[in-house]
Amino acid sequence: MKERKIVMTSDGSHTIFVPELGEHYHSSYGAIQESMHIYIKNGFHHFKKVNISILEIGFGTGLNCLLTMLESIKLGKATTYFAIEKYPLTMEEVSQINYAKLLNSNRLDIPQFFNDIHLFNWNEDHYFSWFFHFKKIEADLKEFKSRRKFDLIYFDAFAPDVQPDLWTKEIFDKMYSFLNPKGILITYSSKGTVKQALRDAGFFIHRLNGPEGKRHILMASKEFQPGPAEITDKPKQAKRN
Repeated sequence: MKERKIVMTSDGSHTIFVPELGEHYHSSYGAIQESMHIYIKNGFHHFKKVNISILEIGFGTGLNCLLTMLESIKLGKATTYFAIEKYPLTMEEVSQINYAKLLNSNRLDIPQFFNDIHLFNWNEDHYFSWFFHFKKIEADLKEFKSRRKFDLIYFDAFAPDVQPDLWTKEIFDKMYSFLNPKGILITYSSKGTVKQALRDAGFFIHRLNGPEGKRHILMASKEFQPGPAEITDKPKQAKRN
């Protein structure tokens, strides 16, 4: 287990910094604003149907999960949320993170929600309400297998320069196989090698405007997705779903 430090980002929300890797869990420009822009606005909101299934690669601090849960309650959208993490945080670390305080409301007990997603047992199914079915899986992505199909993948692993083995064609082949026919993968990295690996895996690559401090992010779709996104690459050949 590498040393981890809780640090403040520019929007007042915390992230975690790993000195040995020189890597933050979230953008130093703002953890909450980054997650809202990438995974909620450009991921969760992409789907108009009333139920959605999500796979998160890199559970980390639980921020993406918390924001998705709050949005599912707000919109009345039934959400199934699976998350993979190889190195879970300790509850001592979780207790120092300020997301619940910043997002708190009079209607919802957000501090309790945030604690629960970390306290709940790994590798078991949990239900917050009929809106949110949650399961976190302690596993190595390279070894993870699933027969379940998802509409949306939040790909939030450490950066390609830090964990290059998680940004390969082989990994994205697996992600492709996990998605439903109209499914998408959303990620913060728009690096050239990431685009190429996604394209080689059969994805259409859409470049989207990034959050503050980042020019672009990527949406990868199994099928062509019309809309405002700029298509930068097409797959070499179409795959069968």
